[in-house]
Amino acid sequence: MTFLDTVLDPPAYGWADQKGELSKPTAAQIWKEFFSRLNIFKTRKNWLPAFSWFKVLLTIPLLAMFIFYYFSWPLLGAAFIYSMIVMGTHGTIWHHRFCTHNAYQFKNRFWKFFTQNLTISMIPEEIYVVSHHVHHAKSDMPGDPYNASGGFLYCFLADVNHQPIAKDLSEKDYYRATRLMKHTGITPNTYAQYQKWGSIANPGRTVLATVLNWGFWYAAFYLIGGHGLACTLFGAAGIWAVGVRTFNYEGHGKGKDMRRDHTDFNRNDMSINQLWPGFVAGEWHNNHHLFPKSARTGFLPHQIDIAYYYIFLMHKLGPIAAYRDSKKDFYNDHVNKKE
Repeated sequence: MTFLDTVLDPPAYGWADQKGELSKPTAAQIWKEFFSRLNIFKTRKNWLPAFSWFKVLLTIPLLAMFIFYYFSWPLLGAAFIYSMIVMGTHGTIWHHRFCTHNAYQFKNRFWKFFTQNLTISMIPEEIYVVSHHVHHAKSDMPGDPYNASGGFLYCFLADVNHQPIAKDLSEKDYYRATRLMKHTGITPNTYAQYQKWGSIANPGRTVLATVLNWGFWYAAFYLIGGHGLACTLFGAAGIWAVGVRTFNYEGHGKGKDMRRDHTDFNRNDMSINQLWPGFVAGEWHNNHHLFPKSARTGFLPHQIDIAYYYIFLMHKLGPIAAYRDSKKDFYNDHVNKKE
């Protein structure tokens, strides 16, 4: 078994059945696993997924304040833009193209910190990054942490049930896992701390970073538009954090082959290009699976890529030192390729 076969904590129902096929748990099994893995009283090693969902819960009262007290059509428009475009694009820029695939490099730590905190912090880098490497290595196969063939709940609750790192890694494998995140700037636990907390991220530093991020953005939104705008945009961030958990189910055809000729050129997995995620977040998923290390995935003329526009602009201005762009390779290998 390879490192990526063992780096994630397998669910109680396993990745595969005795025949080696994807283990498809019932809804009851998925929910049981979900609440078990959120239980910090069972083990402190559940702290990271529990903290991730706790942040979502904290946004609910703010969302309610917007709906029942501050509601206006302009604020509704702001919520839509912030959740769909701003948060979505930032997730592509930071978590996907930089933290996971290192598709571009910053000039210095300041600009890395700046980009990391461009929006309200909702998704822990560790849960996203390590599991996403496994997703690419085992896409649509048993062991893929958000295998669409497992069903909607299998993907929607994957950040708790399938994406956390294993709690019994050897010291060698633990430090291999930390190297997947070295460039992100996240200070990892020592191996002794990992054995205590079951994570790469340190709980103290993670909570402090979130408090500072949330405090800054609430104050900034308040100064711009009062409590109404602050409650609206924090509520919108919570909506995004829930909605983004549905993406990989949709982005891999809901477990069916929905790939289209002349649109989805990658045929090694079930990933598809979708107009909405592409337009609002630059997430052309089939293109991304063809060239995962590319800072641009909107290759065709109609494929708007806001995430790439940010990277390109920051490169022109200086904060981003270099980036990879696979557009020419895409056209040479797939569009203009002669049979």
